[in-house]
Amino acid sequence: METTNPGAPGLKSIGAIKRRTAVASEESVTRSHPMFPDGGVPLVVEPAADDVDLVSWARAEAKRLDAQLLEHGGILFRGFRMETPDDFERFIAAVSGELLEYRERSSPRSQVSGNVYTSTEHPASQPIFLHNENSYQHTWPRKIFFMCDVEPQEGGETPLADTRRVGKRLPEEIRRRFAEKGVMYVRNYGGGVGLSWQNVFQTEDPREVEAYCEGAGLQPEWKDGDRLRTRAVRPAFVRHPVTGEELWFNHAVFFHVTTLEPTVREALLASFAEEDLPGNTYYGDGTPIEPEVMDALRAIYDEETVVFPWRRGDVLMLDNMTVAHGRSPFRGPRRILAGMSEPVSRDQV
Repeated sequence: METTNPGAPGLKSIGAIKRRTAVASEESVTRSHPMFPDGGVPLVVEPAADDVDLVSWARAEAKRLDAQLLEHGGILFRGFRMETPDDFERFIAAVSGELLEYRERSSPRSQVSGNVYTSTEHPASQPIFLHNENSYQHTWPRKIFFMCDVEPQEGGETPLADTRRVGKRLPEEIRRRFAEKGVMYVRNYGGGVGLSWQNVFQTEDPREVEAYCEGAGLQPEWKDGDRLRTRAVRPAFVRHPVTGEELWFNHAVFFHVTTLEPTVREALLASFAEEDLPGNTYYGDGTPIEPEVMDALRAIYDEETVVFPWRRGDVLMLDNMTVAHGRSPFRGPRRILAGMSEPVSRDQV
């Protein structure tokens, strides 16, 4: 759940940017500072003493943290004693309530504890493009959390981009086209590539899949060999349920076949007709999205992307509607945990 090349031009390197002077928080037990000079994502919060219990402190400061999250888009809690999946789950519950189940899946992952999952089990050599979690669904989490359980040896960052800034940079013609047409998502399940429908929908019963699709605005089409294709047309822009901001919020770039790494894309196109690809996106009327439009969108994401290295025990809280995340390729062990909370449905936005 997290494609960005850590060395790609346009990325802001953490090593090249001075941190601002830390400012003591109102509670004097923590200090906070923006990681980057522009004051955007993420805000960094660190303990001012060795004995600060993050879960207890965050529970007491939940409202203030939520206000900071709305401003910055993401908060990185660094230097606290966060050591286990249970610590992580208690933190999410303290600041954001009940954790959500991972439904209508798009990447392989394992359930660690309760509704805490591994962030993704996509091959380590492949980057994962920036996206807002589950933006293609009828319902998505307003907040998403990550915890570094095993610090990557090399690479493995979680790139971030503020989609408020991405949206403001959209050329007017591209904005108009997506605003008028929306985005069509076509997914094929099974066939030896990608996730099966049983994995995606967490059931073996086709009737349960059809019931889910009816409630989620998906059009199911059963094919030979117990395979399934779904289509969904979603808006490209939604309004934030708290701030009312209009946001660029979709998986148009992430799911488009041209965003795949060239070797992966070529192998898929050699094996499948376009309509049978594991996933692809179109304008909402079913017409192709022009290659130059996809190139322009990827360039905007790249220019707005920031990266920083993970440290063990780091916890990252994101407003999933205003900040997109991805994953850089890595070598060696890496385990990042993920959890989601505060469901938002299209009926609310």
